[in-house]
Amino acid sequence: MNKEDIISMQEKQREILSKRLSEFEQTYQKGNREIFRELCFCILTANASARGGMKAIDALGDLLFTGSEKQISNALKKCGYRFWRKRANYIVETRKAMKNKCGMKLKAEIEKRKENTEKLRAFFAENAKGIGMKEASHFLRNIGFKNYAILDKHIVNCLYEAKVFENNEKPKNKKQYFEMETKMKDYSKKINVPMAELDLILWSSKTDEILK
Repeated sequence: MNKEDIISMQEKQREILSKRLSEFEQTYQKGNREIFRELCFCILTANASARGGMKAIDALGDLLFTGSEKQISNALKKCGYRFWRKRANYIVETRKAMKNKCGMKLKAEIEKRKENTEKLRAFFAENAKGIGMKEASHFLRNIGFKNYAILDKHIVNCLYEAKVFENNEKPKNKKQYFEMETKMKDYSKKINVPMAELDLILWSSKTDEILK
């Protein structure tokens, strides 16, 4: 995928891109419950699919906030989610961590850190179980923070095809993640397509969908 293809897709998808990015910002404005729900969505999406994560979130409902690990795992299993036992544990452990760290006042915690993008991402990468650099970036993008790279296989493959990356291997550690993210940011500036839009365009070029 080259620059011309990306610009063309940006033009064709301008309305849906604007709508999706606006929805991300609205999630943040809705407050702590929706922010935590989005964090759980990203836990469920890791090594799965966006559609699978959305189906699982819908199936869980308020169990995200009140359910036991067993109740959550049963609901995930019932809706056909693959990693029902492990991700139930991740959600419960993350809920405990957020209660301990900030009393579940995630929006206030984010506001304290939002001027330092790396500290903000590190808070979730280090304290949410099952969330690494990629899914912490995914989560923050999905609540309206627009300058993070979500280096999943689709994005890496596209940027390899565009000769931004030397190979199509996903980053193996934080150092590699930062290096590849910097290259994506530089490319974003070079072609004048904002990072959040670039991610959605590249992702949709491989999946034919603009989800989240």
